[in-house]
Amino acid sequence: MLMKFGDVESAERIFRSIKAKDIITYGAMVKGYVGNEMFEKALDLFEKVDIELDDVTYTIVFNACAKLCNDRAMKIGKKLLAKMPENYRNNNITSTSAIDMFMKFGDVESAERIFRSIKAKGTNIYGALMNGYNLNGESWKCFKIFEEMKEKDIIPDEIGWNILIGACSKSGMLHHCQYIVNQIPLNIQNKIRIQTALIDMWGKCGSIENAKNVFNLVIDRDTITYTAMINAFALNGMGTQAVELYREMPNNLRDHVSQICVLNACSHA
Repeated sequence: MLMKFGDVESAERIFRSIKAKDIITYGAMVKGYVGNEMFEKALDLFEKVDIELDDVTYTIVFNACAKLCNDRAMKIGKKLLAKMPENYRNNNITSTSAIDMFMKFGDVESAERIFRSIKAKGTNIYGALMNGYNLNGESWKCFKIFEEMKEKDIIPDEIGWNILIGACSKSGMLHHCQYIVNQIPLNIQNKIRIQTALIDMWGKCGSIENAKNVFNLVIDRDTITYTAMINAFALNGMGTQAVELYREMPNNLRDHVSQICVLNACSHA
């Protein structure tokens, strides 16, 4: 509770006063440090733990290593994975955090090995792998993973579709874009984050008409939606249209990012 309020000092005092600490106590403290972005302290405490870890603690430490992403974190993360019990590898939450960690390290091969070792893969596992491919400039692999999901009748969740749309944006290939869009269920297509991602995707792929069509379907437009459309105009050398849309944008939705996008559009017009 204290950690959630940001009162780290009080939480540490209580932790020190506990004589018989179990893994739940250690896990709560490490999680608290991570929640307060004190990743070095999280690893300092983890290295003092001399009792067997549970799956929750593995997950928390993997997350801390992913956030810190330095030589120390890489060393601890790899050592931790090597000692992780086999039964924890089939815990989708723990394995997802391990895949995410290695992808943040840029170690795609290790992330893929973990992925292949998991027998029952959930949507979050597939999402972590595809997101990692996007982070490491291997977006084309996302489409292969998507085909594997289809073969196993696994449907991506909203996050998964967002990641796939991101892969399309990076590929810049219209046939990939249209293929993925055709697969997205209508109830997912109507979600504002998906619509915004689609606007960004079509803009980056040079299909401004498709971007406009999606934008026109958005009912409750927010700052991110407007900015995505303004940026799409900018990327396609349509400075006048970008300025016009910025002027239509409600004042309360304008921010420094939308201002930068419209200025960028003017410079490319």
